[in-house]
Amino acid sequence: MVVRRLAAALAALMTLGALTGCAGEQAEELTRVRVCEVTHSIFYAPQYVALEQGFFADEGLEVELSNGGGADKVMSAVLSDHIDIGFAGPEASIYVFNEGKEDHTQVFAQMTRRDGSFLVGRTPEPDFDWSNLLGKHILPGRKGGVPYMAFEYALRLNGLDPAADVNLDTSIQFDNMTGAFLGGTGDYVTLFEPTASSVEAQGKGYIVAAVGDEAGDIPYTAYFAKKSYLAAHPDVVQKFTNAVYRGQQWVMTHGADEVAAAVQNQFPDTELSLLTSAVQRYQEIGAYCETPILTQDSFDRLQTVMQSAGELTQTAPYDQIVNNSYAEAAVAG
Repeated sequence: MVVRRLAAALAALMTLGALTGCAGEQAEELTRVRVCEVTHSIFYAPQYVALEQGFFADEGLEVELSNGGGADKVMSAVLSDHIDIGFAGPEASIYVFNEGKEDHTQVFAQMTRRDGSFLVGRTPEPDFDWSNLLGKHILPGRKGGVPYMAFEYALRLNGLDPAADVNLDTSIQFDNMTGAFLGGTGDYVTLFEPTASSVEAQGKGYIVAAVGDEAGDIPYTAYFAKKSYLAAHPDVVQKFTNAVYRGQQWVMTHGADEVAAAVQNQFPDTELSLLTSAVQRYQEIGAYCETPILTQDSFDRLQTVMQSAGELTQTAPYDQIVNNSYAEAAVAG
């Protein structure tokens, strides 16, 4: 009896070891992909859903995610080969192409289709009107970035001249805008979620408008990589896009509370209630894309916004900046 029990125990240990070995082998088989995001925001919920639900792992990928703190820094990391895939506004790829760089970046998957920033003021304004901004000191982000240009575009749509009617302070780095506003700088600031809701919950600011509601549909945030990387790793890029698309579809078919709960690990310092309200705001303004395909109409609108802001003197060809082959295959498959 004792011998039989000992044999059974040894067999169990051998089985466990074999399973552990298989798990180790499976982990080693994952392909590492270095991704740098422009900022860490619930605005990118589909990406975090894909991470937390294991969609990237299902595709055999291990995503190493870092925060660039601005589209210019993300692009620099990609061009210097410190990062494989950048995640920022497509405007960065337009700038690089127009500089004449041969191995320029191409956008292969779109994530968001509206501005994700909210205008935060120092007092509640339930009946906010854009004319309230006349003569005000505003922190809108880095000049030349999509957040800045989208805000300028929203001002113009509401009859305000960004150069003459308001004081747009671009002297503060993107990552320092919240701290500057809380420290007393500016009358208004544009903030992404969940930061905007967090500032409001502290009673130190109040959300008065959604910039995305005013600026309309533009390809706001997307994934891009150098042409050489796309050519060398088409299978990795396809798998990555497949996982992104699954994340987008998951967000489209689940409520704000479910999305917030699914990505809470990505925001350990933010209360679930704030995450939920942030997701709901983004869903209400239609910020998330249903598919990763970037259309020419939206691309042309982005360049119009850039020209209006005085940041683009020469438009870039859609077929040179955008490579939809991976997105189309993900949707089809």
